Amino acid sequence: MVFSSLVFLFAYLPLTLLCYYVVPRKWRNLVLFVVSLAFYGWGEPVYILLMLASVTTAYGFGFFIEKYRETDKKRAKRMMILSIAVNLSFLLFFKYYNFFAANLSLLPLIHIPTIEGLRLPIGISFYTFQIISYTIDLYRRDCKLQKNYIAFGTYVSLFPQLIAGPIVRYHDVDEQLSGRRETVTDFSLGIRRFCCGLAKKILLGDTLALGYEYYKAMAEVEPTALGGWMTIILYTLHLYYDFSGYSDMAIGLGKMFGFHFPENFNYPYISKSISEFWRRWHISLSTWFREYVYIPLGGNRVGKWKLYRNLSIVWLLTGFWHGANWNFVLWGVYFAVILIAERAFLLKWLEKLPAVLRHVYAMLLVTVGFLIFSFTDASEGIACLASLVGIGCVGFSSSVASYQLLHLLPLILIAAIGATPIPKKLTERLVARYPKCELVFPILCFAALLLSVAYMADSAFSPFEYLNF
Repeated sequence: MVFSSLVFLFAYLPLTLLCYYVVPRKWRNLVLFVVSLAFYGWGEPVYILLMLASVTTAYGFGFFIEKYRETDKKRAKRMMILSIAVNLSFLLFFKYYNFFAANLSLLPLIHIPTIEGLRLPIGISFYTFQIISYTIDLYRRDCKLQKNYIAFGTYVSLFPQLIAGPIVRYHDVDEQLSGRRETVTDFSLGIRRFCCGLAKKILLGDTLALGYEYYKAMAEVEPTALGGWMTIILYTLHLYYDFSGYSDMAIGLGKMFGFHFPENFNYPYISKSISEFWRRWHISLSTWFREYVYIPLGGNRVGKWKLYRNLSIVWLLTGFWHGANWNFVLWGVYFAVILIAERAFLLKWLEKLPAVLRHVYAMLLVTVGFLIFSFTDASEGIACLASLVGIGCVGFSSSVASYQLLHLLPLILIAAIGATPIPKKLTERLVARYPKCELVFPILCFAALLLSVAYMADSAFSPFEYLNF
C-alpha cells in the first residue's frame, strides 16, 4: 500500500485515525504497531514474518548489549555486531543474492544458481537501517534499552516512514515513543503537510514522469539532442517531487499521530556545489551514513588520503544501498569522485566563480548523475548520455520533440520555481502583510486534495521511485 492510493486515503487512514484516538493513550502504540503491520503486509503478507523476525532479534540482542556494555565491553560489542549481522543478512539475501549470484557466475568454474521469484520486501532498506540505528545507539549509550516490545516494534514498523523514510534514528524518537502528546495544532499542520506532499507527488511528480517516459520512448524511434536533455531534466524534476512529496506526506502523517520526524529535503536544487547538494537531498540517509559509517571511520579528522578513502567507502555503500544493479554502484562512484575533487581543490576554484555559474555546475552534474541513476540498462544510459552532445541523433530536435517541449514548458517552469524557496518566501511576506490570508490555506489544501484525488481516480499511472529501495 502507498499513500497515493484511494484505498489508503478513504479506508486505511480514516480507520487508523479513528482506532488510534478512540483507544486509551496506553494502547496507542499497540494500535500503531498492528495497523503498521497490516499496511506493510497489504501486498505481501508473508513479509510480515520477516519484519517480525527483524524486530524480535534486534529487541532480544538489545538486552544482551545493555547487560554487558558496563561489565564486558568486548562481549557487548560482539552482541552489537551479531545483531547487525543478523539483520543485514536479511537485507543482503533478499536484495542482493541474485545480483551476486549472477555476477559471480560470470567467473570461470563458478556457478551459483539464482532464485526465481525472489522478491524484494518493500522498505527493507529503510527499516533495516532504523534497526541498526537502535543497536548502535544502545551500544554507544546514546539511548536507553527499550524494554517494551510493542514500542520497539512501533519504531521499526511505523507506517508513515516505513517504506520510504525519512530514516529516523532511534535516539531522535526514543522519548516520543512513550511520552508524545498529540495536539490539535500538530494535527492540523500534519493535514496541511500531507495534502501539500500529495499534490507534489501526484500533480507534479506523476505528470513530470509521464513526460520523462514519453521522451525516453521517443529516443528509441527518433533520438534527438533535445529529447536527451528533456529526458534528464524531466527525470530530475520528477524524482524531486516524487520523493520529497512522499517525505512531506510521511512527516505530515507523523504529526497527526504526535511524532516529529526530521526533514528530508531542503531545496536541493538551489545548491552551488555537489557537497551542498548532498547536505540538502535525502538528508536522513546522508545523516545516517555520516553517523554510523563516516564518523566511525574517522570522518574528516584524518589525513588527506584516509579522508578520500572514507568518502569512497561511504559513497560506494550509498550507491549499493539504492539497488542491486551496476548503475547504482556507478552512481555512487560518480558522486564519490566529484566530492573528493571538491574537497581536494574544486571548492576553492568554485568560490571564485559567480553564483549563477556555480549553480549551473552543480545542476549539470546532478542531472547527469540522475541519468546514471535512472537507466538500469547500460546501453540505454550511454545512448542518452551521448545524445546530450548530439552523438547518435537524427538532429538537434524534431517536430514531435519540439511540440512536446512547448506542451510541457509551463509544467517545467512551475516545477522549477516550486523547487526553490521563492513560493515559501512570497507566502510568508503575504501573510506578514495580510494576516487574514492564512485563513485561505485550509481551502487551498482541500482544493489540492480534491485535484489529487481526481487525478488518481482518472489515472492508473503513479510511479514511486523509492518504493523498491
